[in-house]
Amino acid sequence: MKSIYSSISLLLPLLIMSSVCEAKSNSHTIAYSSHKSGHAEIYLTDSKAKSKTKVTNFSGGNGYSAWSPDGKRIAFYAKYDQRKTWSIHTMNSDGTNRKRLTHADSKWDNSPTWSPDGKKIAFSRVYRDTDKVSQQEIWIMNADGSEQTQIKSLKGGGPYFTQDGQIVFHSEFKDKKSEISKTDIDGNNIVQLTDNDADEWHPEVSPDGKRIAFMSKRDGNFEIYVMNMDGSNQTRLTNNDVDDWYPSWSPDGSQLMYSSKTDGIRDIYIMNTDGSSSKKIISNGSQAAWLKIHKE
Repeated sequence: MKSIYSSISLLLPLLIMSSVCEAKSNSHTIAYSSHKSGHAEIYLTDSKAKSKTKVTNFSGGNGYSAWSPDGKRIAFYAKYDQRKTWSIHTMNSDGTNRKRLTHADSKWDNSPTWSPDGKKIAFSRVYRDTDKVSQQEIWIMNADGSEQTQIKSLKGGGPYFTQDGQIVFHSEFKDKKSEISKTDIDGNNIVQLTDNDADEWHPEVSPDGKRIAFMSKRDGNFEIYVMNMDGSNQTRLTNNDVDDWYPSWSPDGSQLMYSSKTDGIRDIYIMNTDGSSSKKIISNGSQAAWLKIHKE
């Protein structure tokens, strides 16, 4: 009997410690990139930005985090060859089990996004061709990096999966301007949603699947906009003299995070989805992504 109590007394602290660690891990719902250490690393924080944890340690630079639908993994890019090569990686949400998935030399693989079932990752590839002309392609692969395939009908970047498995992205036209468009996963049925003479990037679909947040340069510098899924009701949310970048929806769809360089360095702000009550929550941060658990 004594040995049983002894075993329980030894196990109890371990169980408590495990519960505390799990609670701390679960409280991290925002991933973002920061140059706080001197080069870009990925950090996690809670919704109030009080607890911050660095989960990468790679001097080449890391960024553009994307949570898997179950919240257990993060896709991101890392830079090699003095930043000449960018590659897509995945890791567990605590930074363990880091895997390099793409290895194309002198290509900038970026903007990973997970399919709703977590089985696929789409990403953008940027490079200069033999004539030194910049090219933008969209690729798709299995979440383990296998079966990498270019969606050949698509020219552009910033892909993001909709809940029904389509892709929104910034599509490139003949004059190289970028517009927000929507397409089937195989690249068929492309629908252009915006039509301006300025670049529009980084679309992200709201949790209810009804709206798209994006950044547009139609006002002279990048500002955050939202619109309906069919491109209607395009509404400007920010109004700053500097660029506002990378909108990301809160899990309940009531707020948006974005980054802005209003204080000389890029910081992360949060605002309501009507543009009100904007406030800085993270200093020295960018490319923030909010964890949104996908429900079947």
